[in-house]
Amino acid sequence: MQETIWVTDTTLRDGEQAAGVAFTAAEKLAIARLLDQIGIPELEVGIPIMGGEEAKAIQQLVQAGLQAHLISWNRCRLADLEASIACGLRRVHISVPVSDVQIAVKFQGDRWAMLKQLRACIEFAKSQGLFVAVGGEDSSRADPDFLQDVALYAQAWGAERFRFCDTVGRLDPFATYEQVRHLTAVLDIPVEMHTHDDLGMATANALAGIRAGARSVNTTVNGLGERAGNAALEEVVLALKEIYGYSLPIDTTRFWELSQLVAQAANCHPPLCKAVVGANTFSHESGIHTHGLLARSDTYEPYPPEIVGRQRQWVIGKHSGTHLIRHLLQQAGIHVSAQQAQAILAIVRQRATQRKGGLSLEELIVISRTVQEVSPCPDSPMNSTLPLGLNSVKKSG
Repeated sequence: MQETIWVTDTTLRDGEQAAGVAFTAAEKLAIARLLDQIGIPELEVGIPIMGGEEAKAIQQLVQAGLQAHLISWNRCRLADLEASIACGLRRVHISVPVSDVQIAVKFQGDRWAMLKQLRACIEFAKSQGLFVAVGGEDSSRADPDFLQDVALYAQAWGAERFRFCDTVGRLDPFATYEQVRHLTAVLDIPVEMHTHDDLGMATANALAGIRAGARSVNTTVNGLGERAGNAALEEVVLALKEIYGYSLPIDTTRFWELSQLVAQAANCHPPLCKAVVGANTFSHESGIHTHGLLARSDTYEPYPPEIVGRQRQWVIGKHSGTHLIRHLLQQAGIHVSAQQAQAILAIVRQRATQRKGGLSLEELIVISRTVQEVSPCPDSPMNSTLPLGLNSVKKSG
């Protein structure tokens, strides 16, 4: 039996850290409830040390009776952990810099001072009975030997999970695989992937880490997050299911609903061509594609749109073909000949090019009627040039 993958969604923390995004407490609760309902096992809910409304919102989430585990993000400081405890949280993530770039800024370049503080924080959290995860900030740019030392120390001091962070999205899947493979080989606790999309490889790097032995992954809905964003929940889960065959207990049929909820709360909608939840993901215009899809849906779709709560959309535009034109008109009860379909298509292409967009079904129907008036279909009941009886004779002949 294939080992499962633990998904920690951080939309409410790293997702909200996207520039210009701010969730209200009600929005956080609505997002958390829907994530919980679809089966996400763990939610990173925010940063309690921020205090004020942030702390109140986290307390509401703790009191909401969710089935998902709730975990907070903390700096490597006792005050941060105390703030998490005050919010009622029983799981904490402790972030610690592991690259020389980050250690220089946050610990004046003193690796041992950082390790001493990490140990104090882990031991304090464990003394309070908390689940402790440790995150290696900027793991992808760290000295590999030092990164392993930090992870091993964290494990020895009581950490129950270690996060490998590609903090500035500098890796490709090949480098990710090699770095994570070396880390998973020396640790007994699970390695967690946390990837950013600065070079467009967040999802690919997350999957590469899983292939290398990581058993936990961070995601955000719509890939929302700092700068170019994070690995998208919908992309990672669909890839794990469709490519690797993991039977994750996550209800993907509500992904579209979830995407729309987060997009509205963030006032940030996914690009049209965004995987899984982009508006165009299941929209088809090309004549070759629509012809294939009308015959068999898997010719040009990797999975049925219903799997993620979507529906297939036909776009009438410059690249449409006569098969789609005739199909849509037939569904509307209008029969056109092949010759008429070509004439209709010529008008459709001209108008779509002029407006740089598709036409509606209503516009297509109007065009079809205009063409039929000019060039009646010889085998259509709309042809009034012959008596109905002669039309029938013409059909049979």
